Amino acid sequence: MTLQIIMLIAAGLSVISGVWWVVVLVRVGRIVSSGLSLRRGLTEPASDETVSVVIPAHNEAVSIGRCIDSMINQDWRDLEIIVVADRCTDATEGIVGSWVSEDDRVVLIRNTDCPPNWAGKCNAARLGAEHATGDWLAFIDADTCAAPQLIRAAVGEARRRETALLSLLTDLTCRHWYERSTQPAAMMTLLSMYPPDRVNRDDRGRTFANGQFMLFDRQSYDSIGGHSAVRDDLLEDLAFARAIGDAGGRGNVLRADGLLHVSMYESRQALLEGWTRIFLEAARRSVRELRKHAWRLLAVGWLLPGASILSLVLGLVLGGDWGNVAAACGAGALVAQCAALAWMWHVGHQPIWTIVLLPIGTWDVFRVLRRAARMLMDQTPVRWGGREYVLERRDV
Repeated sequence: MTLQIIMLIAAGLSVISGVWWVVVLVRVGRIVSSGLSLRRGLTEPASDETVSVVIPAHNEAVSIGRCIDSMINQDWRDLEIIVVADRCTDATEGIVGSWVSEDDRVVLIRNTDCPPNWAGKCNAARLGAEHATGDWLAFIDADTCAAPQLIRAAVGEARRRETALLSLLTDLTCRHWYERSTQPAAMMTLLSMYPPDRVNRDDRGRTFANGQFMLFDRQSYDSIGGHSAVRDDLLEDLAFARAIGDAGGRGNVLRADGLLHVSMYESRQALLEGWTRIFLEAARRSVRELRKHAWRLLAVGWLLPGASILSLVLGLVLGGDWGNVAAACGAGALVAQCAALAWMWHVGHQPIWTIVLLPIGTWDVFRVLRRAARMLMDQTPVRWGGREYVLERRDV
């Protein structure tokens, strides 16, 4: 009798799980059908405007050469590439200097300090923008690598959509096991906070941007005060999205769709620390929001699939009418979950087989969210870009 009760409870949770993942399937379909691919911009006519690419680089010797190379080979006639070597202690400056000597479109700015009331990356980006002469400003992270059509597609879509700020959901590389397990779960959590179809609504839904690639028209950037408006934000992208919206401008976020890749972290520890910083700002420094998303993720990643498996196994073992129902509920929920995850992984250009690593990834992200909440509670400093920042919680 006890096993039957457990089976029925598990079957009930399986029904909840199945409904949840069917809803996710519908949401993914809505997002895909809303036309979020950057490649639509390639059908727009090219213009003769100047695009200034600003690349802040703090100790990016591993990736900066690849990033500059991808920018030099852009299918865009009038381009300037400004690299700000920000307080670098590695070989970044030397690598950029070699590109400067080879291509007169590349400019190196050496920065040796950061004002106390500025986040390091914001200050570096500001210095680059001050030297830029373009009609468009593209701020690109040094750990990205672009396809030759990136700038043409981005400008085309920004013009077609009449956006003040266009940013991209970049394709994440999967060179390391921790990237394969944790990055997709982290992105899934972030996009649950800021669904792209809501971000792009004309009535200004949820404001969001991704700092790995942000394209501004120069007038809009200057009208909000540039990086001075977001100088103390660790996630300047979200702050920019809010500032553009408050000024009456339009911001859109699109899928890079193979046109921009990023390799975010070189170690598992760096990945966990980096996502801690991201979620701190994505949750607007709210302990309550961080805890809510942490427990929701644990339920989706562990409780519900575990209940579905238990329902399937007990249903097959115990048999009978109720056993068949329980087995069907468990199997249906697992099929719905796998279908939704496979579609999301496909859209995000992730290997489909890595969905089996989701339990590891969700546990990692659960710990990250809980750690971020504790850091706000305990006023533990966040280290980023060579500096430490103590963040004040905003939900007190």
